[in-house]
Amino acid sequence: MSDDLWERIEPLLPRWEYALPKLGRKRIPDRQVLQGILFVLHTGIQWEFLPQELGFGSGMTCWRRLAEWNEAGVWQRLHEALLAELNAAGKLDWSRAVIDSSHARAARRGPKAVRARSTAPGLAPSTT
Repeated sequence: MSDDLWERIEPLLPRWEYALPKLGRKRIPDRQVLQGILFVLHTGIQWEFLPQELGFGSGMTCWRRLAEWNEAGVWQRLHEALLAELNAAGKLDWSRAVIDSSHARAARRGPKAVRARSTAPGLAPSTT
């Protein structure tokens, strides 16, 4: 990964601070884990088959960190930052933009449905 790309991504990543004294294994640096994530996504291999020899950590480590960063909104902020940069450079053609309804949140849900009437027969008369 180039230093330029890392300089754009690093400020967006959440900071890791130990709540307890350093116990267990040392945390793998974010840059190495990101390289592992990009390797898996680029090659299409399964997470568990990420080679340990590459130094990216285990596939499970990369997968967990990807989920952690996704939950923290890292990818959305990166996307917005890159769009703003491209827009400022005049490299975006907004006339070709499309909004897909599956990604645009509906403001209101529409009218509530009226409760359906029961089609079951009424109670039978008492024979006593």
